[in-house]
Amino acid sequence: MKYIITLIFVFNINLLFSQKSTASKQVTTFEIDAPQLNSKKKIWIYLPKDYNTTTKKYPVIYMHDGQNLFDATTSYVGEWNVDETLDSINAKVIVVGIEHGGEKRIDELTPFAHPKYGGGKANQYLDFIVQTLKPEIDKKYRTKTSAKNTAIFGSSLGGLVSFYAALKYPNVFGKVGCFSPSFWFGRDELKKLMENTQEFNTKIYFLCGDNEGDADVIPDMENVIHWVNTKRCECKKLNKKTIVKGGQHNEKLWRESFKKAYLWLF
Repeated sequence: MKYIITLIFVFNINLLFSQKSTASKQVTTFEIDAPQLNSKKKIWIYLPKDYNTTTKKYPVIYMHDGQNLFDATTSYVGEWNVDETLDSINAKVIVVGIEHGGEKRIDELTPFAHPKYGGGKANQYLDFIVQTLKPEIDKKYRTKTSAKNTAIFGSSLGGLVSFYAALKYPNVFGKVGCFSPSFWFGRDELKKLMENTQEFNTKIYFLCGDNEGDADVIPDMENVIHWVNTKRCECKKLNKKTIVKGGQHNEKLWRESFKKAYLWLF
């Protein structure tokens, strides 16, 4: 019996430690009402190491799927290690991670409805970020508020909605991290929107793997990049394309690529 009790005790202790948060001490969370979505949103905040020892202001990155960015215990299939990566290079940036709405994720991160998958509420989601969340962040923290100091960043559907955010709010988001973008979702509608967009000056980092399980991911991304290049001279070097050999549609690809994307964008 003592042996069984000991095993149970050791198991419980191991379980406790295995569930310990991996988020750095620079990461905190809070909740905010999201009236545009008729819900509350949990927000993750990463502050740079020197935030509390200076009075300077910092650029901001808004990132989707907040539960996957900093903490292995809340992530779906592994975290991005955003905090460890930024800590390692002593980055001077604030990151705002927005948790997705679970079963409402497709709704929130897609600008157009799909006949099979539904969705199409990205306008409300982005309105929440721009009209409710960003003013709160700018009030609560020392931020650089201009578009050139405000980025939006995501993967998969998060990559799609980040690119869409640059079309919808070009005066808010001056930089975009667009990883493994799901441009197939509303492909025709996106093409039409781009055709009707007269100007595009956002700095944007495009990335995908060549083994993502979707044969269209690279050509879809190439088509969007081609459109971007028709709106400005490539000599301005405002967009970068990276295709990772062997890269798959997962957190490993995005985690390993985040540092390079951040350093290029900022």
